[in-house]
Amino acid sequence: MLRAALILTTAICAGAAAAEKLAAEAQAKLVALHAATLSSEMAGRIDAIATRVGDRFRKGDVLVTFDCALPNAQLTHAQATLTEAARKYEIERRATAQKTTGQLELDIPAAEVLKAKADLAAAEALVSRCSITAPFAGVTVDQKIRAFEYATPGQALLGVLDDHALEVELTAPSRWLRRLRPGTAFQLAIDETGKTYPGKVVRLGGRVNGVNQSVRVFGEVMVEAPELMPGMSGNAILSPP
Repeated sequence: MLRAALILTTAICAGAAAAEKLAAEAQAKLVALHAATLSSEMAGRIDAIATRVGDRFRKGDVLVTFDCALPNAQLTHAQATLTEAARKYEIERRATAQKTTGQLELDIPAAEVLKAKADLAAAEALVSRCSITAPFAGVTVDQKIRAFEYATPGQALLGVLDDHALEVELTAPSRWLRRLRPGTAFQLAIDETGKTYPGKVVRLGGRVNGVNQSVRVFGEVMVEAPELMPGMSGNAILSPP
């Protein structure tokens, strides 16, 4: 009986060890560190879209241009108004210096200059919304509107991301928190490429999922791998905790 119990205990321990070994693989996926949905800040007709899905761009490139005839006219009017107000102020300032007029007469044109400057700043802000530039270098992954269509404020126009700055997001058993730390090494096996890449943990998620007792872990690939793309998935293989 003792031998049978010993054999049974050994079998149970072996089974637990095997289960633990299998648990050393965590589901993982690649996500872009920088991704954004570019939206319209104004109501207006789209004049041009300089990118299509799959096109690459540099940071600061103009991706979308709006018909901005009216805002540009308002900007020109604001610039002229400021010029006029500044000249009137200068005339009054010289008159005050010659003691032919009082300070009150100078305060009024000074206030007009400030008002004109505020109007000009508002017009410049409006014109700045007439084009949308790339917030980072990357690739267009989604186009939700076409040239000559009308956009409304807040409407999504383009989806863009930086496909060179990637992060590994994996879901690990929460019991691994006993040993997971920033710097913990793992091997990333990607289904789409059939290759394995060295990686390391950079940070841990801020909470445990109580439903499935898991925790989100974030890492990075430690080698240059231009074939990797956001959305690829596989398994992160870590040493059993």
